[in-house]
Amino acid sequence: MHTSGMGKLIAVLGAVTLVAAACGGSSKTSTSAKKTLAPAPGFDPVAKTIHVGVITPLTGPVAVIGKPLTAGNEVWFKYLNQEKGGIAGKYQVTLDEEDSQYVPQNAVQAYQKIKGNEVAIEQLLGTPVTKAVLPLLKQDNVVAQPASLDADWVPEQNLIPIGGPYQIQMINAADYIAKDAGLKSKKWCDTIQDDAYGQAGQAGLTYGAQAQGVSIVSTAKFPAGNADFTPQVQQLKSAGCEVVFLTSTPSDTAKLMAKAAQLQFAPQWIGQSPSYIGAFAASPLKDYLAAHFLVAGEGTEWGDTSVPGMADMISRLQKYDPAQAPDYYFGFGYNEARAVTALLEKAVALGDLSRQGIVNALNKLGTVSFDGLTGDYTYASPAQRVFPRASTIFKVNPAKPVGLEKVKYNFESDSAKTYKLPGT
Repeated sequence: MHTSGMGKLIAVLGAVTLVAAACGGSSKTSTSAKKTLAPAPGFDPVAKTIHVGVITPLTGPVAVIGKPLTAGNEVWFKYLNQEKGGIAGKYQVTLDEEDSQYVPQNAVQAYQKIKGNEVAIEQLLGTPVTKAVLPLLKQDNVVAQPASLDADWVPEQNLIPIGGPYQIQMINAADYIAKDAGLKSKKWCDTIQDDAYGQAGQAGLTYGAQAQGVSIVSTAKFPAGNADFTPQVQQLKSAGCEVVFLTSTPSDTAKLMAKAAQLQFAPQWIGQSPSYIGAFAASPLKDYLAAHFLVAGEGTEWGDTSVPGMADMISRLQKYDPAQAPDYYFGFGYNEARAVTALLEKAVALGDLSRQGIVNALNKLGTVSFDGLTGDYTYASPAQRVFPRASTIFKVNPAKPVGLEKVKYNFESDSAKTYKLPGT
C-alpha cells in the first residue's frame, strides 16, 4: 500500500519534471531565436551597421538625375536611422556613394571597388549601366536596385526593380495619344537614345502603336550626349511627323527641344519619365514645352498631399534636407530606398543578412506599397513577380513646383494589361 502510494508520487513528480523541462526547452529556443545575426559583407552586428552602395552619375550631363535621386536615398535613410532606429529598429544604414558619370565601364569599376563592403546596391542608375554590371551581380550573388525601368529587370533574381517598366509607360502613352488626345489619325514617329534604354522605349511604343492600329512613320536615333540634333529634327520634320514619342535623358531633351523650336518643328511630343527635369519649367524652353510636351510617368504631381505618400515625403524632405528643392527625381530615389528597406527588414526577420539571405528575402518579400508615389510591387520568385501597369500623363505647367501637372492620373490601358515580358 505504502509502496504503491510512493510510486504514484514519483510518477507525478516525474511528470512535473518533464513539463518543467519542456518549458525550459521552449525558453532556450526563444532566446536562441533572438541571438545576434551572423556578420556578412557590409553588415557588422557588433557595430550594428549595414552598408549599401550607390553607383550613380554625380558628375557629367546625367548628374541632373543622379544627384536628386541620391538625395532621395539620403533623406529616407536619415529618417529611418534617426526616427526608427534603422533597420529592425537597431541597425543603422550607411550609403557608400560612387560616381559612374553614366558610363558603363566606370560603373563596373565602381562596383568592383565597393562590392566587398556592401550588403546590397541601393542605387544603380541607368539601363546601359545596369546591363554592364548585372553579370557581376549574378557572379557575386549581390542584389541591386536599378534606377531604371526596363522590363528586362522584372525577372532578374539579383535585381529589385520598382515602378512600371518603360515599355508600360510607352504603351499607356500610345493609348492616351490615340484615345484621349484624339491623335490616332496623325503621323506617329519616335526619336530614341541609341542604346538599350532607347530600345526599351521603342519596344513599348511598337506594342502600344500596334494595339491602336497605328504605324510608326519614322524613327530618329541619337547617341547619348549628342551635340547637334539638326539631323534628327530634319528627319522627323521631312517625314511629316505630327506626334513624336521620345526616349532620352534631360540634357539631350533640352538640346533636341531647342533645335525643334529653332527649326519651327512643333509636333505633339510625349516623353518617357527620364526625358524631363523640373529645371525646364524655368528655362527659355518653358513656353514651347507647355504647348507641345507631355510626360508619361507614375504617381502624382509634386505637392499633391491628397496622396498620403506625398505628404510624408515632403515633411521628411523639409526636416532632413531643407535646401533640396522640389525635384522630379528625388521621389524616385526616396522610393528606391523604401524598397531596399523593406528587403533588409525581411532579411533581418529571416535571420540572415548574407548575400544568399538577401536573395531569399527578396523571393519572400511580398507586396511593397509606396503609398501612391509609384505603383505597388509584388516581389516573389522572379517568375511570380507582379509589376505595376499604370501610368500618369503630365503636361508642362511652369506654375507647378516641378513644372508638371497631372492630366490623366494612374490609369492602366487595355494594352498595358495584356503586355507580356520579353521571352514569356
